[in-house]
Amino acid sequence: MKILIAEPLAPAGIDLLRAQSDWQVVVADPKTYESHLADCDALLVRSAVKVTRDVLAKAPKLKIIGRAGVGVDNVDLSAATDAGVLVMNTPGGNAVSVAEHTLALMLSMARSVPQASDSTKSGKWEKKKFLGNELRGKTLGIVGLGSIGREVVKRAKPFEMRIVGHDPYVSSQTAGDFGVELMSLSDLYRESDYITLHVALTPETDHMLKAEAFAQMKPGVRIVNCARGELIDTEALRSAIESGRVASAALDVFEKEPPGETPLLRLEPLVATPHIAGSTEEAQEIVGIRIVEQLVEYLKSGIALNAVNMPALTAEQYRTLGPYIDLAERVGQFLSHISTGNAHTIRLVYFGRLADHNTQILRNAGLAGVLSRSMEHRANLVNAMQIATQRGFRVVEQREPSHLNMDSIRMELESEAGTFSAVGAVVLNKPRLLQVEGISCEATLDGNLMYSRNEDVPGVIGYLGTMLGKNGINIANFALGRQDPGASVDSKRGEPLQAISIVETDEPVPDAVIAQILQHQAVKYVRRVILR
Repeated sequence: MKILIAEPLAPAGIDLLRAQSDWQVVVADPKTYESHLADCDALLVRSAVKVTRDVLAKAPKLKIIGRAGVGVDNVDLSAATDAGVLVMNTPGGNAVSVAEHTLALMLSMARSVPQASDSTKSGKWEKKKFLGNELRGKTLGIVGLGSIGREVVKRAKPFEMRIVGHDPYVSSQTAGDFGVELMSLSDLYRESDYITLHVALTPETDHMLKAEAFAQMKPGVRIVNCARGELIDTEALRSAIESGRVASAALDVFEKEPPGETPLLRLEPLVATPHIAGSTEEAQEIVGIRIVEQLVEYLKSGIALNAVNMPALTAEQYRTLGPYIDLAERVGQFLSHISTGNAHTIRLVYFGRLADHNTQILRNAGLAGVLSRSMEHRANLVNAMQIATQRGFRVVEQREPSHLNMDSIRMELESEAGTFSAVGAVVLNKPRLLQVEGISCEATLDGNLMYSRNEDVPGVIGYLGTMLGKNGINIANFALGRQDPGASVDSKRGEPLQAISIVETDEPVPDAVIAQILQHQAVKYVRRVILR
């Protein structure tokens, strides 16, 4: 396993990587790291390295990109997903540092600290000019009550501020529990003396502070942005400051970084810092260690914490669903081998307690199993849904949560040739088949298998064993199943029942042997299945 560190990382994090047996750790820098991409399995970055589609093309073995920090703007997520590369970050690792910087910027505006410092250092003594304001008694509006927003709440409370907030993903009760009055954005704009932004950049939040928003705000409001520069319309902010609607603004982030020469930076009421809110020794240590711990957990046990391009689960959820993730992929692989025709619909049905879980990762695993057999590059949990969508598959999920049902997964593959189905469960912590095409048959889901369907007449089982033995193929396991005579339409019509067999062999069954087996008039269908 080769781990490539492309940017400075906490020494404790590097030591943790080097402590893993049989891992090669390469410490590079943004100028030299590309020369090590060809055979690396994992890439660790901060914000300087831009992981583009071209960079990913140079790393054919890459499994995971770890971003020591919150934002992943420097990683092409679409390209990484296409390549099946997991991307994870460390949200919350620098929350305290960003929150402290937010309060520092608020105090700087309230007391004109940067301007007073420049004036005094230039030889002036302008005490009357820099008459300040207390934070006490003012209303602080926090947009976004995630990990950083909540840390801001903790630090603003001792200043005796009234704190209001807006976050569509937080309930009023939850907000009230940590001392925030939840309200609409328009109400927050009207009532706040200070407004601080702590939301991600999305189509809804892009330029959320524009001319219309500033027009709703209390005259003399002060704005803080330590989140994303694109949240604020720069020209609208400049106009609002010049008109006096906004008394001052403090920005740690900009639409373009570095911002270069811009009229906004020439305004005296503006406080500007170079994207350093999360840059503290403590934060860098925390995110460096945390991303390494997450990377080790994923590469050693498959648990993906804080993944940004695949379904998110907690460590406990991964441990619960882990055996079923493997099961779903193997059932999908099995179906891809036994089906015929061009598939157009993939249906997954979850039974028992599985139906109560977040099943997106089970869906992705099943899709990966179906898709991998026909692709040059293996589909996986990261890119399976995207590939299925690109190929025009209709993906359907259903749930049957009854406690009477065994925890199991049924997958159906529909094509113009018909519907092919299989049901699997985890038995003694191993994936097992329970049913194929409506016929009960318990069998392994591993190794070399031969699946056959035949008329339920005497002699077929002996014939299969004889043909395999004549060709020197050893049988490891032999599972059988047939239609229920009482429920079968065929039996009521007097037609032969259908039976199936799943034979596990020590080596794959060659095409020539399959052709021989098909010469028996009762054998209708034979497929080789290889599961690894």
